[in-house]
Amino acid sequence: MPQTAPTPVPGASHARLAEAFSSVRGRSVALVGPLAPEDTVVQSMPDVSPTKWHLAHTTWFFEQFLLGSDPGYRPWREEWLYLFNSYYESVGPMHARLERGLLSRPTLDEVLEYRRAVDERVCERLDRGIDDSLATVLTLGLNHEQQHQELLLTDIKHVLSRNPLQPAYRGDLAVARRPAAAQRFVAGREGIVAIGHEPADGFGFDCETPRHRQLLQPHAVARRPVTNAEFREFIADGGYRTSTLWMSEGWSTLNTKGWCGPLYWDEAGETEFTLGGRREIDPDAPVTHVSFFEADAYARWTGLRLPTEAEWESAAVDSDPHAGNFQDADGPLHPQAASEDGAPLLQLFGDVWEWTGSPYVNYPGFRTLPGALGEYNGKFMCGQYVLRGGSCASPRGHLRPTYRNFFYPGDRWQFTGIRLARDA
Repeated sequence: MPQTAPTPVPGASHARLAEAFSSVRGRSVALVGPLAPEDTVVQSMPDVSPTKWHLAHTTWFFEQFLLGSDPGYRPWREEWLYLFNSYYESVGPMHARLERGLLSRPTLDEVLEYRRAVDERVCERLDRGIDDSLATVLTLGLNHEQQHQELLLTDIKHVLSRNPLQPAYRGDLAVARRPAAAQRFVAGREGIVAIGHEPADGFGFDCETPRHRQLLQPHAVARRPVTNAEFREFIADGGYRTSTLWMSEGWSTLNTKGWCGPLYWDEAGETEFTLGGRREIDPDAPVTHVSFFEADAYARWTGLRLPTEAEWESAAVDSDPHAGNFQDADGPLHPQAASEDGAPLLQLFGDVWEWTGSPYVNYPGFRTLPGALGEYNGKFMCGQYVLRGGSCASPRGHLRPTYRNFFYPGDRWQFTGIRLARDA
C-alpha cells in the first residue's frame, strides 16, 4: 500500500505517532530486502553512502536527538555515535564521509539489531508520553528518514551500476510505456505572490520558512518535463560539444568528466541502467540523471530557461503532491511518461526532481532550528541549486509544494530532470 506522510505534530495522539514511526522505520528495512549483505557495504563515490550506513545513521538520529534528550540515557554502543554521525559538529566528532565504505563492521545484522533496539526504546518512550518538543523531534526524524529512503535507492543504483555485471536492484520492476503528453506552455501567476511554508499547515523543514512575498514577472511554465527523445535531439545537435551553451564551470566539468549524455546512458544513447537493470531507453519518459549544468545548457539550446523556484511553487499550489509516480512498494522506481488527462500541468510531483534556476539561499527572515538541529539545512546554503517536486524514488506523502531540495550543480546521481520556462 502507498505510504502516507508522517503525522504533523504537536497535537498528534500517541497512537498516530507510534503508527507513523512503525510505518516509516519498517519501510526502510523493506527497501533493503532485495539486497545481499555485500551490497550494503559498498561506497561507489564520495557522494554515495553505503546502504548499511543509511540504516544506522537514521537510527542514530533518533538515539541522539530523541532518546539522548534524557540525561540518564545510555547509548546502545557509545562508539557508534561517532561512526554514524553525519555532519552534526555540535554533538561530537564523526567518521569521515569519504571512508564510510570502509566500515565492514558493524555487520548488517548488527546494524539491524541496533535498529530494533532503538525502535523498542523509542516506543517505550512514546508509551510514557512525550511533550510537544520531543514530538517535533520525532516528526523531523521521520521526515529525515524518508529523505534517506530516497538516498538509499539512488545510492544503491550507483553502486550496482559500477559493477560490470550490471545487477538489478529488482528485476521485477514494472515497465509501462505510453506516448508523452503534448507539450505546451501554461501562463503562470504574475505580480506579488506568497511562497514558503506556513507552520500552521503542518510539518515543513526550516529552510521552507518563513512564508514571504515575491514578485513574479509575466512568464509561462512547460506543461510537462523534457523527455528522453527531446534530450536526444540536443545531443544529436552537438549540445555536449558547443561551449557557448554552457556555464564556464559546467563546460569545465563536462570536459574533465567526459560527459556525452545523462548518467547511466550508454554511449549510443539506446539503453540506460535502471534499478531494474539495463533497459532500453523509453523516448517518451522524462529524461533523468542530468546535472544543473546540463539542464541549463539544454534550456539555452531551446532558447528558453529553467523556472525560478517561486515560479515553480506558484504553479504547483493547485496540484496534489500525493498524486504521481513515487516510491511505492509496487512502483516502477523509474520515471514514466505522463498520461494525457487534460490537466494544465503534468508531473509536477514525482517522476523527476526538477532543477530550477534559483540558488539555494535563505528566505527573508529565515532562522535555523535551535540547538544542534539547526545544522540540518541552513549551513548548506552555499553553492547549490534548488530542485522541486520529488521523484520516482521519493516516498509518497513526503512532499508538498513548498518543499526545497538542493544539490550542487554538477550532481547527477539523483533522479533529476528538466522542466522549461519562458518569459511571457
